[in-house]
Amino acid sequence: MNATELWTPARWADNGPVKLAYDRLTEGVDGDPLLLVTGLGVSRRWWPDGLCRALAARGFAVARYDQRDAGESTHLPRQAAGNPIDALLRRRGATYTAEDMTDDGTAVMDALGWCTAHLFGASLGGAVAQPTAIRHADRVRTLTSVSAVPGDAAGLATLRHVRLGTLAKLARVKHPDTPQGDIEAGVQVARILASPGRPFDEAATRDLLTRLADSGVRDKGAQSSQIGAQWHGPAIDTITVPTLVLHGEDDPLIKPSSGRRIAARIPGARLVTLPGMGHDLPEAVWDDIAAEVRRLADQRSVSA
Repeated sequence: MNATELWTPARWADNGPVKLAYDRLTEGVDGDPLLLVTGLGVSRRWWPDGLCRALAARGFAVARYDQRDAGESTHLPRQAAGNPIDALLRRRGATYTAEDMTDDGTAVMDALGWCTAHLFGASLGGAVAQPTAIRHADRVRTLTSVSAVPGDAAGLATLRHVRLGTLAKLARVKHPDTPQGDIEAGVQVARILASPGRPFDEAATRDLLTRLADSGVRDKGAQSSQIGAQWHGPAIDTITVPTLVLHGEDDPLIKPSSGRRIAARIPGARLVTLPGMGHDLPEAVWDDIAAEVRRLADQRSVSA
């Protein structure tokens, strides 16, 4: 089955002036609703199809969407130039808030006809999914946060969870504003974030990126807006939905201590560290991840 058959055609959900592109996996459509929340700057098509199929095989109906300022969703005017490192430290003048980004996810759920769903967020997506479970607790069945920082962290409190050397490498990724430049930048970023103990498959990565046509890895302005979106609500300690925290033991960008910190702060959260995993989602862990998410959903069903 090719990618065009595996996913439905793109559709759009509305959150005020923002249009959010989303699609659904054509396998497992009768399963439990599960919404994937995408990472920094990139389109929803970065999610590995194999992981999505593994989740479907475990009884989930999988949907994914482009966050604002990414992929086919609305790209908003920038209030200021800059780079993602500056945005981590900036407390004022942000283009939008984390509250806006949590509302985006529920707008997609509305468009899908889902009253509630399991949330699965990776990297920035995990930091968005966490406050979504606070602001929209009645819409979230379970929360899975992967390779993320605490969703209520800001400024220097965020930097303590990030490997600054890797952040500096990402900031130096510069390629021409061309389709080929997008591909080369994507390959470079994927190599930086890849699981260090596993061979990096440059050919497969290049093939994927050639089909993606995604400039998000180069768009520092969009990344800055997403990172600069501050959360003004309660602390993640107030999350009450069943929570799973996954983190790669060899994550080159977000320290594993961040995962431990999130799990310690969210009541009843379960932490699973994945040996050999970096800041990516390599094939070797797909089945393990799907099994853990299924276990979480089943525990929720028993306790409900």
